Amino acid sequence: MCPIWPLHLIILYLLALCPLWVICQAAPNLVATFFPSNITVHMNEYQIVNVSIHGTGMQVDDKLLLSIDDRVAMAEWNSTYKLTEDDVNAQQWEGTARVDAVFLGRTPLTVQVERDAEVTGNVEGSLPVIIVRPERVIDTIFTTSVALFISLIFINFGCAMHWPTVKECLKKPIGPIIGLCGQFVFMPLLSFGLGFLIFPDKPEMRLGMFFTGCAPGGGASNIWTFILGGNLNLSLTMSAISTLAAFGFIPLWLFSLGQVVFRNANIVVPYKNISFFVVGLIVPLGIGLAMQRYTPRVSAFMVRILKGFSTTLLIFIIVFAIVTNLYIFQLFTWQIIAAGMGLPWLGYLAGYVVARLLRQPHEDALAISIETGIQNTGIAIFLLRYALDAPEMDLTTVVPVSCAIMTPIPMTCIFIYQKIKGCIVNRNQHKKMAEDLTPIPETREPDVIATIDVRK
Repeated sequence: MCPIWPLHLIILYLLALCPLWVICQAAPNLVATFFPSNITVHMNEYQIVNVSIHGTGMQVDDKLLLSIDDRVAMAEWNSTYKLTEDDVNAQQWEGTARVDAVFLGRTPLTVQVERDAEVTGNVEGSLPVIIVRPERVIDTIFTTSVALFISLIFINFGCAMHWPTVKECLKKPIGPIIGLCGQFVFMPLLSFGLGFLIFPDKPEMRLGMFFTGCAPGGGASNIWTFILGGNLNLSLTMSAISTLAAFGFIPLWLFSLGQVVFRNANIVVPYKNISFFVVGLIVPLGIGLAMQRYTPRVSAFMVRILKGFSTTLLIFIIVFAIVTNLYIFQLFTWQIIAAGMGLPWLGYLAGYVVARLLRQPHEDALAISIETGIQNTGIAIFLLRYALDAPEMDLTTVVPVSCAIMTPIPMTCIFIYQKIKGCIVNRNQHKKMAEDLTPIPETREPDVIATIDVRK
């Protein structure tokens, strides 16, 4: 047995802890103070920041390094970043840093200490950096024009509300109920789940996807239903119900499940802006209903231009959003493309399958499928830009734009298939008719020559 047992255990522990104690004593304990305390920089511009570092553990020739997400911004010292003997004696260092904006986003700027070519620790304290787009006249024009066009389209919706058709379809409410549940139950839940699956570490993209999933049916759904041979009356009824239900379901989802997405994105739920948005849609809808009753001729004219105007509005919003925000294509990744395809395409599939399982005819199932899958991305884009501040309003717009680009692909493929199939069927019918009309020549019987018995 060891003669100093159990003291040798204590000695061993002390020998093991001494190097750790020395390292802890040598490690600097510093705090960084920035002025200003937070900065907002426009893309492709820069800002100078004053930095003051004080604390204990400084050593001569220690280097101060800046750390920042280089995808959002770049940072470099505008002064010397080596500690001198005067800095160590004063236990304080002051200097300036330059922050160059690279792309939209948020990132903290921190300081690290390098000693003998090794980073020994992080300086406590950080500078919040926000990169936004510069304010341009064209952005104001875009937001104002979209608000105006959406108000006009909702006036058209009010004029086009054909209550006898709605009442007729509501007598057999299975189709409208399937469409309503698909639009405002399945699609928001699908967008919420796909958001966490596709964007696990990008809460701002999940927010854009959730806003898109909560939007009502797109105006193009009636046009596609008519083109592909679906039940147009059912489609119009579901569009009317969807438009009215949107006033309740959009705030319901955004103020309930949406709080989870807002919290993950570190964004306060914009209750006031969303409420103003909903009221701003109710007013033009009420104007349209009043026009239908008191000015039927003007209302009839508005209805005649509804489909073309809806399509023009959708194309305008998408094209204008892309032209004024070309940065969107820098955000396009396989996740953005997958989100743009997944939300509408799964909506098409789910709507059609559920409708057929509930024994709806093909024409009704097609209308339900289209109404479920097509989202009004224009409203989603406008709501995101109206409800959020920069840079989130710019970053989140990429998701509804991706959905708008991917939405018509299945419908276009079905349309091309129907046209090809129709051409083949018509060709076969014409060929068969030509065969039926071709006269069949009469067959002549061979001439019979009587033989004469010459031996008589």
